[in-house]
Amino acid sequence: MKDKRKVSACIVGVDLAGSPKRNTGICSLTGMTIRSYATVYSDVEIISFIDKARPEIVAIDAPLNLPPGRKNIEDQNGEHFRPCDRELLKRKIRFFPITLGPMRSLTVRGIKLKNALKRKGYKAIEMYPGAAQDVWRIPRKQNGLSKLRRGLEKLGLKGLNKNMNGDELDAVTGALVGKLFLQGKAEVLGNFKEGAIVVPKSKIFKK
Repeated sequence: MKDKRKVSACIVGVDLAGSPKRNTGICSLTGMTIRSYATVYSDVEIISFIDKARPEIVAIDAPLNLPPGRKNIEDQNGEHFRPCDRELLKRKIRFFPITLGPMRSLTVRGIKLKNALKRKGYKAIEMYPGAAQDVWRIPRKQNGLSKLRRGLEKLGLKGLNKNMNGDELDAVTGALVGKLFLQGKAEVLGNFKEGAIVVPKSKIFKK
């Protein structure tokens, strides 16, 4: 028997930008229906959206842990990759190393947001839209927003529209990953202590 709480739970997906000057896509999902979505900028706007949605879980597209052995993003000691990053490499899933370039500011912001949400009682998990889209064999946003939207629609999502930008569609992807995680239909790469990325278990999606 399905757990009705997990099926009907609200999940928020966040496609976080490394800077509040750039677009952050965010959406709330209940069941398979998108309830609300937006493009926001500041941490205050992000947390306000989450507070209104009151989600069971928040799935964030941003690194939420530093590599093992590093005290901060500037620390040159320790690992370059987290265990979850190494697992992505093994699976030949393309990603940007978190200690390089703009990923550094995204990592700092992601960890800060995770800690802020934890203080408010929300559980946050790390997701990577590109990895989920690869598993589902649907196009990433770089290959065309209409193609990504149609791919998400084929998975059974309702409430999508042609006005959604790429950040919002990636937030929708993350919310769906969060839903699958709650239902035990997602896989945890790495571990939550040193860094974990949640991805769907199979390319075959079942409600």
